[in-house]
Amino acid sequence: MLKFYFHPTPNPMKVALFLEEAGLAYKLIPVDTMKGEQHTPEYRAINPNGKTPAIDDDGKRVFDSTAILMYLSEKTGKFTGKEQYRSEMLSWILFLATGLGPFSGQSVHFRHRAPEQVPYAINRYLREAQRHYEVLEAHMKGREFVVGDEYSIADISAWGWVDKATAVLGEKELENYPNLLRWFAKIETRPAVERARNIAKDIQFKADFDEESARALYPQNFDTQA
Repeated sequence: MLKFYFHPTPNPMKVALFLEEAGLAYKLIPVDTMKGEQHTPEYRAINPNGKTPAIDDDGKRVFDSTAILMYLSEKTGKFTGKEQYRSEMLSWILFLATGLGPFSGQSVHFRHRAPEQVPYAINRYLREAQRHYEVLEAHMKGREFVVGDEYSIADISAWGWVDKATAVLGEKELENYPNLLRWFAKIETRPAVERARNIAKDIQFKADFDEESARALYPQNFDTQA
């Protein structure tokens, strides 16, 4: 059975949504990144980058949420998008993977996690996150889905981070992107979304962000050799 290594953060949530949409059987394996469980030798054998998510599909490891979405969609033939939109799919899925996601993550970090407030960094990453939202907002005008005329892994990928727009951009900021807000509201009505949100409801993950969490998430910041 497919093993899904999970922490309830945006990138693993994308994979959770795909698995629930596709109806694939899987074993959920929690990895509490706030406790540093991503750094164990056992997990590094699955994902040498020490991040979540990752999967083990009968001995085939796949790490990075975008790689997992592409792998699973190709394996199952689900949510791949039509062949005629293949170039658009590649473009948007990588836009989300290398742009919207990372800049959103850095915006959250410098606004909510950094040990000191650095105005330049806060502004830099917030503005870049906003710029990526603006690109996606313009693209979604008159569109129901991110790529082509059907629900696909591009929608699943975008949902993972747009779901965290409040943390990334600020309270009610998504209202400044009406096309994205309309699209997001439609995705939220899908039954698989609720199932994905509840896959780890009985698992207790560390919630408090303290020094233990900081050292677990950003060990390089505590490297005494630096």
